[in-house]
Amino acid sequence: MRLHLLAAAVGLTLALAGCASSGGLHPDGTPMDSASLKSERSLAKFDVSPAQWPAQDWWTGLGDAQLDSLISEALQDNPNLALADARARQAQAEVGIADAARGPSVNAGASVAGARLPTTLPPIGNGHYGIAKYGYASFKWDIDLWGGKRAAWQAALGAARAADVEQRAARIEISSNVARGYVQLGYAYAQQDVAKAELERANSARKLTTQRVDAGIDNQMQLKQSDAEVASAEEQLALADRAIDAARSALSVLLGKGPDRGLDIGRPQVLKPSAVAVPADLSVELLGHRADLVAARWRVEAAGKNIKAAKTQFLPNLSLSAMAGVIGLGGGNIFQLPARFYEGGPAVSLPIFDGGRLRSNLASKDADYDLAVAQYNQIMIGAINEVADHLSALRSLQEQIAAEQRALDAASQAWQLSQQRYQSGIGSYLEALSVRQQLLMADQRMAALQSQQVDLSVQLIQALGGGFRPQADDADLANHSNSPRS
Repeated sequence: MRLHLLAAAVGLTLALAGCASSGGLHPDGTPMDSASLKSERSLAKFDVSPAQWPAQDWWTGLGDAQLDSLISEALQDNPNLALADARARQAQAEVGIADAARGPSVNAGASVAGARLPTTLPPIGNGHYGIAKYGYASFKWDIDLWGGKRAAWQAALGAARAADVEQRAARIEISSNVARGYVQLGYAYAQQDVAKAELERANSARKLTTQRVDAGIDNQMQLKQSDAEVASAEEQLALADRAIDAARSALSVLLGKGPDRGLDIGRPQVLKPSAVAVPADLSVELLGHRADLVAARWRVEAAGKNIKAAKTQFLPNLSLSAMAGVIGLGGGNIFQLPARFYEGGPAVSLPIFDGGRLRSNLASKDADYDLAVAQYNQIMIGAINEVADHLSALRSLQEQIAAEQRALDAASQAWQLSQQRYQSGIGSYLEALSVRQQLLMADQRMAALQSQQVDLSVQLIQALGGGFRPQADDADLANHSNSPRS
């Protein structure tokens, strides 16, 4: 008896020694602490407001009802939203699959088949054709001893939460892109105005130059220069017309419509840039207000749970199973007591040798975690620097606009003085038209700067989250430290 026990103990020891092991495998990535990304000095020169985060309908602050309508239309019909919705539903379905795997399964079946049993199978074989009837019900439950199935379910929940946040992020991106496309359409119209005015000026100058050439005052060189100015003005007008068509086409795509939809979009009003202040504790608070950051953090959380699920596959597994049914041959009634059969009991399994499949699977999950962490850290670094850069660019644009306004005022005064000189008979109208060209160039530069200012304010709003409001579990996640090594 002792020899049997000793042999069993030795056999169990050898089996356990040869079992697949997860030793030495672990992820290397660590989610970055947002507080470590210092931004206080870079943001010290900007206004700070403790609760200043963009509103969910921030575009209404730009002051154009047509833009409000276009964004509502895009949020209803843009195909990218349908893609995001489908991904979110798909991820939610995976949650259901993972949850179902945690519970028992019950199956049933029945069959009727004809067969000839050979006489070489005593005592049931008689060489005659007969009918076999069979029915059964089965039960099986893999006990989640180590929490692996629960971890897999939690991983699916994290992935579904990330897909849901990414769905909301898609809406923010679309609204921002529509607003930026609308800004480009407004700037294209401003370019068209300047181009038309310049073409009118160039034609007037050419007409006067032709008269002066005919009178012998100017020569053909001045006339050819006037021809070149007219041709250049016509080119700029054609470019402006094309810019309007391109902006309308881009908006049509965002609206999920054909190109004719863009033709119905009227000229935008002059948009005012949104007044945006920097929220206090930007590096800390930004995590909960950027949808892409929240989604990336959920991906990290899900990857950590997948590691836990992969580790439990190295451990013994316990399952319970049972089966009961009836079977009969020939034309007899199978629903009688002698036709019954049943079986049931527990089963224990332990992976001993699998050619490295489990270790490779765990190594893959570790790499997935490191990838998710790297992507999260990359988004975090980019997000904070993006806000700081947009703020710096907006401040620079304010200074540029102030300087350009002085140049525009000076050019306007010069134009007025040149007209007064012409009307007084001191200067020529050709001289006045030359001054007018400088004013139109200043107008064009101002339009470009103002367009950039509105566009940058939209980009800053998007960098600050675009109105994203975290839900309770998102806010908790922002303060949660995932540790897959535990």
